Amino acid sequence: MSASEKIPVWIVEDNSSYRKSIALVIDTMEGFCCPRDFSTAEQMLRALNRHPIPSVLISDIGLPGINGIEAVKKVKEQHPDIQIIMLTVHNEDNKIFNAICAGASGYLLKSATEKEILTGIQQVMEGGSPMNTHIARKVLRRFSQISPPSQEYDLTPREKEILQYVIDGFTKKAIALDLDISFHTVDSHMRNIYEKLQVHSRSDAVAKAVKEGIILD
Repeated sequence: MSASEKIPVWIVEDNSSYRKSIALVIDTMEGFCCPRDFSTAEQMLRALNRHPIPSVLISDIGLPGINGIEAVKKVKEQHPDIQIIMLTVHNEDNKIFNAICAGASGYLLKSATEKEILTGIQQVMEGGSPMNTHIARKVLRRFSQISPPSQEYDLTPREKEILQYVIDGFTKKAIALDLDISFHTVDSHMRNIYEKLQVHSRSDAVAKAVKEGIILD
């Protein structure tokens, strides 16, 4: 597969050695490449205006200058189709919550293994939302206490179950396999969930679940 046929992934990370190691891993991943990496969000934002845009952007939250959360907002305003994964050592609920609301597609701790990072990239390309389960549940618990649901949205038990899978980062295919139902059935439930929550994407559904404290047991 030529470089032009591979899915481009950009990285924004101020730790040079860590950034280069992740770039190397991506370059060895079948079907993906890392043509550009940056130490600041400012460099990345300028590059978006000069080069072909990436399909996936991996960004640290705690960047110097424009931080990762602000960078997500700026990228999504100009290029809403770019899938963004946040890499962070931070466990603070407010940082992760703000990243969700800004439009990030998924989240991984910097302690994630190479395999977990590669799986996360594959998940966002398949429509999933890679998220450390501990972080997902912690954020959901925190914001359900702060802001209880304003309405029930009339989700069925199965729709609630599938939405929880989405929050935990499962793809439609993985949900179907785990619940022993067809992909078509999962897709139908997802459309119903989007309609009831009045959202148009997986990341929007996760953001709304967190923001409004929709806790799914």
